[in-house]
Order: sequence, then C-alpha cells, then structure tokens
Amino acid sequence: MCFDAVALPPERDCPSRLSPRAIPPVVGTAMNKTSDPTRLYTERAQSYVRFVRCVGYPQGLRAYFLASPLLRSGLRVLDAGCGTGIVTLAMREALLRRNLSPGPLHGFDLTPAMIERFRQTLHRRAIEGIDVVQANVLQLETLPSLWNDYDLIVSASMMEYLPANRLVDALDGLRGLLSEGGTLVLFITRRNWLMRPLIGRWWKANLYESGELEESFRRAGFSSMAFRAFPLRFRHLGLWAHIVEARCSRQRTAPTLTRR
Repeated sequence: MCFDAVALPPERDCPSRLSPRAIPPVVGTAMNKTSDPTRLYTERAQSYVRFVRCVGYPQGLRAYFLASPLLRSGLRVLDAGCGTGIVTLAMREALLRRNLSPGPLHGFDLTPAMIERFRQTLHRRAIEGIDVVQANVLQLETLPSLWNDYDLIVSASMMEYLPANRLVDALDGLRGLLSEGGTLVLFITRRNWLMRPLIGRWWKANLYESGELEESFRRAGFSSMAFRAFPLRFRHLGLWAHIVEARCSRQRTAPTLTRR
C-alpha cells in the first residue's frame, strides 16, 4: 500500500507539545474555506451522508484498515474529527473481521449535529465501548483528562477546515496525545482538478499537495511519515485524499529518504 515513504529531519524531541507560537506556520492554498464548519455540517449533514455513501467512502476506509498492519487487539484509538463515526465504525468492523478485540475507542468533533448522528447509530446498532465528545482540535486541553497515550490517532476530512496556517498546530497537538511509537493516520483532501470544484468550492475546504504535508509534519515534530494508498478496488478514492501515516520517535535518528 505504500507508494512513498519519507523519514523527516528531527527538528525537536518528540515528547513535549510545543506552544503554537514556537511553530512557524505553513501557509497552504485556501479554496473558499469556511469560517464556520459547524454551521456548514449542521446544514448539510444529510447531504454529507448521501455523498460519502455514493462514493463508497465507508467501504474504502474499511478495506484500508483490513489491509493495515497497524491494527492489533486492544489498540487504544482516538478519532479526531469523528463526524458521524464513519472512520471509527470502519476500523471497528475491520478489527472484528480480523478476529481482533477492539480496545478503547474515543472520538471528538466540533459539530453537535454530527456527534448526535454518531450516537444515534451506536444506540441503534447496540454498539458499546465507543465514547464521543464535542471538542476543537485546536483546544485539546478540553478533552477528558484520561484521553491520551493513544496507540493510533485517525483523522479524516477534518484538517481541511482549519485555517491553513494552523495545520501544524493541530498536528503538533495530536502528536502530544500519542504513546511512544504511536501512529497518526491522516486522510486529507488533495489539490487537483476534481477536488477544486467538488471539495474546495462545494464543501468550502482547503486542499493540500504532498510537499505541503511533508513540511507540516516535519514542523509538527514527527520523525517519519509515509504516503499510503487505498486498496485497488477503491483506488478512485485516491483522487480525493492523501493518506499519511506518521510516527513520532522519542529518539533522534539520522534523516533518511526512501522511495518505493
């Protein structure tokens, strides 16, 4: 699944979360970004559900996690920007299909309407062991005190709604919630001819190129990252998203660059 792996120069030690002022901004190209994603996703919640079902987004995520070596029993997971729960539920199903036991599954989102849909789904399907709260990725101190030390943090279709110059701050904050050797998996919209009208204009989101993401992860203190791909059956989703798997080591390593 890997088509490009990059080890990033370790500009700082990993354990501490730096203040936003200590991190130089990476300025991406904004595409009609919305200043109020909560209102956007409240008004278009049903349209969002229809849209993601139409393109096979839940099935593509499940296929990705079914093939991922990151999954194991007891995994402690945080879904940052969980929305209606598509990523969390896809991962949970992948764990069960692989006969792995889910560990603690936590999620947060900025939009109450999306969280309520997620909770309704959990109730309707009688799913336990998933906790969801409202929070802002730029104010992670408001999360429950025990929400830390994660083996895996996933985030899909959320970072695009931050001001481009706050992307590094958000990545750095999530890095601070990872355990030693933990991994952040980011699904974030590409900048290309199709996503400009479809996501940039209709969904009012920022779009990113791979070089911008490499620089952002480097500045956020991650020691290595790899760009991944959806399984072959769902390669059409590759037109939409970069998939980045980033890891933070507490030990400094010599910078390397690997192409596969």
